[in-house]
Amino acid sequence: MVSRTTADAKDEVVVLLIGMRINRFRAVRLWLPVMLAMLRMLRELGKEPARGLRSHVLLTASPRTYYVVQYWESKEKLYAYATAPDAFHHRAWATLNRKERSGKLRGQVGIWHETYVVPEGSYEAIYGDMPAFGLAAAHGQIPLEKRGRYAKDRFAYRSQQGPVAEKTG
Repeated sequence: MVSRTTADAKDEVVVLLIGMRINRFRAVRLWLPVMLAMLRMLRELGKEPARGLRSHVLLTASPRTYYVVQYWESKEKLYAYATAPDAFHHRAWATLNRKERSGKLRGQVGIWHETYVVPEGSYEAIYGDMPAFGLAAAHGQIPLEKRGRYAKDRFAYRSQQGPVAEKTG
């Protein structure tokens, strides 16, 4: 493991944050299926890399809030998975919508997601004594020197023509 590295991401980066919040701990029969559905979707995506999920990180924000940071090949592949009738997501979303319409979930469990399409030059990363993690797990990990020692250098990196020369004067 190299001491300091950066992610080898090129072009735009697609990041999905998706999660749940347990509003009532006693409503296990309502929030547990939501949590298990997310884990099942991640297993499905892991078995089918062509769907476009490059990497993910499971996280918790509190004893009530659990989420996944997902890195996708493209927004098109993310949308294709979200709408694919043969994917588990389609069935899970239909079930969740039925429960929501019937009022069964109201106040019991919260769900959320945020999607970001980040253009090249709008992200940078540094990892010190870390295995590939996050963006580096999704796109590969390279020695820091290949993109620049400073954040401004890594922000300036362009995969098509290499680092952008800094303007002076």
